[in-house]
Amino acid sequence: MIVLVLLGLLALVVGGCACVVWAQRGGPRWARVVAAATLGAGELLRASGKNRRRGLNESDGGGGE
Repeated sequence: MIVLVLLGLLALVVGGCACVVWAQRGGPRWARVVAAATLGAGELLRASGKNRRRGLNESDGGGGE
């Protein structure tokens, strides 16, 4: 069951990347919407990764309290 979920997620990621390329080349409106959603999701994931790393760094460097 988990394999099917992962395959579905992989299909969404590959489809989103294809829409980004297609929209860049002037694809239809729906491809541009999917591309914007894909890029937005990527930005959210990148920001959450930075915040997570930043939080780990702050707790690891706790000065002599």
